[in-house]
Amino acid sequence: MQITLPIKGMSCASCVKAVEKALGRIDGVSDVSVNFASEKASITASDPVPVEVLIQAVKAEGYDVATSKLEFAVRGMSCAACAAAVERALKGLYGVVDVNVNLASEKAVVEYIPTLTGFEDFKKAVKAEGYGAETITEEFLDREKEDREREYRELLLRFRVSAVLSLLVLIGSISGIPLLSNWYILFLLATPVQFWGGLRFYRSAWSAAKHFSTNMNTLVAMGTSAAYIYSATATFLPSVFESGGLKANVYFDTSSIIITLILLGRLLEARAKGRTSEAIRKLMGLQAKTARVERNGRETEIPIEEVVAGDTVIVRPGERIPVDGVVTEGYSSVDESMLTGESLPVEKAAGDMVFGGTINKFGSFKLRATKIGKETALAQIIRLVEEAQGSKAPIQRLADRVASIFVPAVITTATVTFALWYFLGPEPAFTRALMNFIAVLIIACPCALGLATPTAIMVGTGKGAEKGILIRNAEALETAHRIQSIIMDKTGTITRGEPELTDIVSTDGTRGDEILRLSASAEKVSEHPLAEAIIKKAEEQGLTLTDPEEFTAIPGGGIRARIGTDSIFIGNLSLLEKEGIDPAGVSDTVERLSSEGKTAVLVSVNGRVRGVFGIADSIKEGSVEAISELKRMGIEVVMLTGDNERTAMRIAEMVGIERYFAGVLPEGKVEVVRKLKQERKVVAMVGDGINDAPALAEADVGIAIGTGTDIAMEASDITVIKGDLRSVVEAVKLSKLTLKTIKQNLFWAFFYNVVGIPVAAGILYPFGGPLLNPVFASAAMAFSSVSVVTNSLRLRKKRI
Repeated sequence: MQITLPIKGMSCASCVKAVEKALGRIDGVSDVSVNFASEKASITASDPVPVEVLIQAVKAEGYDVATSKLEFAVRGMSCAACAAAVERALKGLYGVVDVNVNLASEKAVVEYIPTLTGFEDFKKAVKAEGYGAETITEEFLDREKEDREREYRELLLRFRVSAVLSLLVLIGSISGIPLLSNWYILFLLATPVQFWGGLRFYRSAWSAAKHFSTNMNTLVAMGTSAAYIYSATATFLPSVFESGGLKANVYFDTSSIIITLILLGRLLEARAKGRTSEAIRKLMGLQAKTARVERNGRETEIPIEEVVAGDTVIVRPGERIPVDGVVTEGYSSVDESMLTGESLPVEKAAGDMVFGGTINKFGSFKLRATKIGKETALAQIIRLVEEAQGSKAPIQRLADRVASIFVPAVITTATVTFALWYFLGPEPAFTRALMNFIAVLIIACPCALGLATPTAIMVGTGKGAEKGILIRNAEALETAHRIQSIIMDKTGTITRGEPELTDIVSTDGTRGDEILRLSASAEKVSEHPLAEAIIKKAEEQGLTLTDPEEFTAIPGGGIRARIGTDSIFIGNLSLLEKEGIDPAGVSDTVERLSSEGKTAVLVSVNGRVRGVFGIADSIKEGSVEAISELKRMGIEVVMLTGDNERTAMRIAEMVGIERYFAGVLPEGKVEVVRKLKQERKVVAMVGDGINDAPALAEADVGIAIGTGTDIAMEASDITVIKGDLRSVVEAVKLSKLTLKTIKQNLFWAFFYNVVGIPVAAGILYPFGGPLLNPVFASAAMAFSSVSVVTNSLRLRKKRI
């Protein structure tokens, strides 16, 4: 057998040898040839070698096997057993590494080795199980929406007709009205309900049976068919029962009402499930369909697909911005709430980034397209949300294991129930055995188990996206609720990451605005970050600046300039002393500013110190509030900074942090994460996502915080688009709410089945309790699925 593996990470001929040796040592492998140019390994083996063994051997040498991921739609699944069957079939394919099948979204995500298998194989495997597979394209999404609407209309029609006929059957069964109570009339009324109203159950059950499998529809078909066949036999062949000394009875009302109630449950479930993916549909609806571009001096409106990077795009007031780009001309306010969740418009001028899907409010402007199609921020957000909604939380594994054996266990239980009641129960033994057999089959609901986790994940990740919180996968969402320590990088996370002039201290009575005007004029041509803070403050105060006639930058961060007759020197205390300028009387001010974590900048005019500036990296709005809220939630907050001990202590005191690490270089951040993990804590790392990427990846939960596409999304588990720590609090709260919902759903699904099945089997009867009518069993079953989905939808209304 020939196996071809794509290899990642090889850089020279010795890498090739290492991979060849590693693969050659595997049992069953007779020959290995690795091609460095094509980065592929050709393996000859006597039998198919397990894919996991091949990957493990390559990884052990420090390399990796290149895999691909594909998401596609799966048609025809109706319960957890269906999803489990599809997952099993796909996992059985050679070359498949991992599979996630989501019942709620009706999608499968397959990680596979592209040289060994592909979509055609997936399609065949899914079809062999009795389901359909289809790739997801824009046309597919439109068609899927139409199909869902058509299916809903068809379901509604079948329910309405079945409800009317079932009501007539029920009236005829209990009223004694001459015509309606006739068994032949009841048979005629119940038959369309059984085989037209219940057609979907028979189709699905038959499809599963052909592949030696069972699902929820098997239970419905068996239960209702038992009641219907029994009643039909009693109607046309009553002698079969009378010869055995049994009285013939009909239960057409039981079979009809069960089907009607389950159709109602499916109807409500379909409606609710449609709403779980509302967030994705809203995001997709934000994508513009056309763009107005300037080509060859002419303005042309073209489909969005035809825009290319570098195009000049014209955006008018009220229009949706079609692609990501940089403003080249014009000025406007842009509503970026779809990206950040922030309702206030953001001012945009030449040089500013704008994002596709956001809305231009007032002015017109031109932009140069930089990112198009799948590269835009909106497309990345949609991809992240889709991946998260299609992923599987660890908490779901128990439900999956139960679902895989659920239906056969229920059929066995129902059969044992029938036997016990028939042989040991009181008269009429057969009737009671049959009714309890039907009740056990009907009350059992694997649907509730299958929907408990994915519906909550879909709603939770969708709600997060609306708030500007992007969750990479369900595992990150689950882990986030257990966070015990959050490590925060100071610069750009707790603070703004840009110097701000906070203090102007006059030392000789000169007005503060005059010191600021002279200093900003002197610094006008400087590129130092502290100079920018001084100039920005002067501009904010509307001061008129003049160009310096002479300017010299001094190594160490100082400047010397001349404005008119004034000779100006700006720098720190040590530079001033080197210049021979007497800093007498300012030492206390410098000491005070330094103790507050600020940089002291001294201003000398004509050889005399006139003032001292305090420049600090100011605290972001919301940081203190967010840190306080995290501590209130019982989460330890730890600060990391490259600053000295004194500055770090001052900032920590200002924001209410007790534990901090000062003087930490970027490469040292990973060590701090490991140190906290060694304390047996679940650790989250919050950073700007660029130089913090290794620490973000090392943490149990990496949270990247920033704006738009500046975030290193790949390194983080959760991406907060707003540069605000309050969004981190919202992400943790969302995780806790989602997990609480999942646990409620799973508790209800398990509790319902654990209690419902024994009651349906008649366990209460020996103790004077009632027997459960199959009609009530069907109502309970329909309610269980709907309640789980509805409980998940409650998440949408919750405040975080």
